[in-house]
Amino acid sequence: MRLEGTTTSIVLFLIIFAVMAADMWGDRATGASGLHLLAEATVLVLSAVGSLLVLRRFRALREEAARLGLRLHAARADAERWRSEAQGVLRGLGEAMAGQFQQWGLTPAEQEVALLLVKGLSLKEAAQVRGTSERTVRQQALAVYRKAGVGGRAELSAFFLEDLLLPLQSAPVARSAVPSSQ
Repeated sequence: MRLEGTTTSIVLFLIIFAVMAADMWGDRATGASGLHLLAEATVLVLSAVGSLLVLRRFRALREEAARLGLRLHAARADAERWRSEAQGVLRGLGEAMAGQFQQWGLTPAEQEVALLLVKGLSLKEAAQVRGTSERTVRQQALAVYRKAGVGGRAELSAFFLEDLLLPLQSAPVARSAVPSSQ
């Protein structure tokens, strides 16, 4: 959302309006033709209308920015509340994952790569986080998959997350009222 450009547009329209108004005033005093004054009046009116339209758009953008700011604040607060409530579970999960990594015999670098992959980072992103090449991270990821006995990133994530995500309780199925034949 670019509010700066909107402000600049309003200022430019107002400058055009002021210059045209001054020019019309001077032309009127010197006896300019009616057609010339009409053309300048048209530019004057168009610049005023343009200013109003841009101002309306500016206000709408500002209101939208305020609404988005409130939504962002609420989402951040919700995420922070969730993290706070789940802190113990998350700590336990982290410890359990570290234990599993050790059982698999992962090196510290492989453990870090495995954690980044489970978090959803791409190989390129993991390389950037670790300050290594993408090729190194790819080799470490392949070693993780081999040692863990999984086929790839999805299976690695599923290994840790599958049992954490309980199935949704389905609503009881309404039995159809089938008339019985008596």
